[in-house]
This record gives sequence, structure tokens and C-alpha cells, in this order.
Amino acid sequence: MTEQTLSSDTLHFGWFLAYKFLNSLFLGLSIGAVFTLYEPLSPATFSAGGIGLALATLVIATQYQRIFNPFWFFRLSLGVEVIILLGVLGVLIYPIERSLALFVYLGYQVTFALGSYLVRCETLLVVEQRRLTQLDVAKQIAYLLGMGSSWLGYLLMETELGLTTKASQVVIIHWPLLVVQGGVIACLYIAFARPAPAPG
Repeated sequence: MTEQTLSSDTLHFGWFLAYKFLNSLFLGLSIGAVFTLYEPLSPATFSAGGIGLALATLVIATQYQRIFNPFWFFRLSLGVEVIILLGVLGVLIYPIERSLALFVYLGYQVTFALGSYLVRCETLLVVEQRRLTQLDVAKQIAYLLGMGSSWLGYLLMETELGLTTKASQVVIIHWPLLVVQGGVIACLYIAFARPAPAPG
């Protein structure tokens, strides 16, 4: 796949829709875990992170003329998903301490810095109103499903498994997150692969 040959025609919308669905499902599942993961960090860390985020977003905005194309959209999206995968693996391998919290936080800051670019480029890549509606509906349904599953999972861990330690609960919830994130990366890759059949 090269910058010269890649165009919007290479996007397989069915797989891209599956990617966005799983991406939002991951977000819904992970939303409660973030607060526990960030507990070891000081308030100053978030202030410094906010400054870094603003500066990074500014720099990325100045590069729109170079990166506003499917070639960079795919690679930067894939980079974001790999960073998130590394964060999930980190939680499953290492204890929840300051170093891990900082690693996860910095990873998410990188993804947030690219957030505006990815949303804008996605809108240019998927130009049909019907498909944009499908994307937004799928994302909201997946987000609600993820939050509901997360809430139910934490409830069952407390009532059925007797797990009241927040750190233990967060580690367990990262196992399904690992599976979902693997699906996210697979769907994203297939969505931009040529040739690739549409799902279903």
C-alpha cells in the first residue's frame, strides 16, 4: 500500500463500520477503568498533559495539507490503535502503579491529539450522508452497549466473585478489552486492504 495508489476507493465501508463499532465498544467498556488507572498520578501531571495535548493538536493542525488523505489516515489510525493495545497489555502485565499510569495517560494523550484530525479526515473520506448516519448510529449503540456491559461486569465481580478491589476489577475488565482491541485493529486493516471482501 503506497501513498500514490491509495485512494478513498480502497475503503471497504462494511469493515470500516465494524471498526468504528468496535472502537466505540472499547471506549464504553474502558471508561470506568480510566479513573482507577489514573489514581497514582498527581494533579500536576494532568495540567502538564493538557498543555502538551494543546501544543500537539496545534502542530498536527499545521500539517493538515500533508496528512489529509487516506494514506495518512490509515497509518495514523493504526498507530493510535496499536498504542491503545500496548496500554491494555501493560495493564495485564504490570501492577497498577505510577509508571504504568503515566504510560497509559501519555498513550491516551497521543490519541486525543490526533482526535480532531481523525474525525475531520473521516468525514472527508466517507462523504455520503447515509453512510455518515450509519457510522454515528453504530458508534452510539456500541458506546452504550460497552458502558452497559462494563457496569454489569463490575456489578457481577462484586456480587458474584466477591472482588471489591478496584485494581483487580480493572485488570479483569482488560481481558475483554484485549479481545475487542484485537478486533478493532483487524477490522481497520481489512477496511483499507485491497482486495478484501465486505463482512457478511
